[in-house]
Amino acid sequence: MSILKRLKDYLEREKVPYKVLTHKETFTAPELAQALHVPGKELAKVVMVKADERFVMMVLSANRKVDPKRLKEIFRTSHVRLATEAEFNELFPDCELGAMPPFGNLYGLEVTVDQSLTMDEEIVFQAGTRHEAVKLRYQDFASLVRPRVAEFHTATTGPMTGP
Repeated sequence: MSILKRLKDYLEREKVPYKVLTHKETFTAPELAQALHVPGKELAKVVMVKADERFVMMVLSANRKVDPKRLKEIFRTSHVRLATEAEFNELFPDCELGAMPPFGNLYGLEVTVDQSLTMDEEIVFQAGTRHEAVKLRYQDFASLVRPRVAEFHTATTGPMTGP
């Protein structure tokens, strides 16, 4: 079953309103924000990190970058780094590479959300493919995923930056 189908079934079972947005194929968060005409602060991107030996799904606004120093404080370890796509690809067998939705709970993964994202009424995120996204209320997302909330972004200098 595709992740979009599984995600839709999950949201419908939980009676969470959502919209599926189809767009041209994109490969980066800035491209996705542009294709959907969504501000970078409302586009939730997933960055996978490896804290000690476990994978953690970090979710933050597309116009933010992860601050590795803050990750070390959050996880209370000096062994934390960005995971490579080759390392985490097999964790998401039903997703296109790098297009996983921020529902780590569907994969048995811990999810940490950047504090700045919690301010948004709605969030948009990739739905497992490079041409589909989902839009829903942040509070509904938080109720379902129950992420840890922490501040782990760096200041950005331009309109959009990568992980």
